[in-house]
Amino acid sequence: MNRTLLAALLAATATTPAFAQSDLSAMGSLSAGFIHPLMGVDHIMVMIAVGLWGAMAGGRAVWALPVTFVIAMVAGFTFALGGMALPMVEPMILVSVIVLGLMVAFAVRLPLAGSVSLVALLAIFHGHSHGTEVGGASVLMFGLGFAGATAMLHSIGVVFASALTRFTTMSSRNPVLRAIGGLAALGGIFMAS
Repeated sequence: MNRTLLAALLAATATTPAFAQSDLSAMGSLSAGFIHPLMGVDHIMVMIAVGLWGAMAGGRAVWALPVTFVIAMVAGFTFALGGMALPMVEPMILVSVIVLGLMVAFAVRLPLAGSVSLVALLAIFHGHSHGTEVGGASVLMFGLGFAGATAMLHSIGVVFASALTRFTTMSSRNPVLRAIGGLAALGGIFMAS
């Protein structure tokens, strides 16, 4: 059963476009905002990796990493809407795929403040990217949509990692979770080349 879930997850991410670019973003609606992050494998890998890493770390990290990501992403979104430029947004998104994939792959345990800071820094670039791509009348609805999709993807990572470690004899240093992190990091390297 775990292999089936893993295969479905990998198949879903492998069949999406490489970056979250969508004509739907021009509509600025709640549904367009929700769909937007689901159309980019880079965003999907990072958001699920945040959930996996939080669950692997346990304790407050389970909720702190996803919540921090969403808040920092919304901050990056508002920076973009306000006209604040950030350098190297797309390269930093790829860096986030690699870095967060490696955090999961090596089951890195940082102090909570360190992992929260890293997640926040990387999330700002994801939010900024969304902010530069939105158009239409309802920026607020678009923002709520992509924040909701992000929270959902984080939850998938948390639930998957928690279930795998709780209902199997494997620990939080689970080889399946670590392999997923490694695949994400390799995917980021592939997209960057």
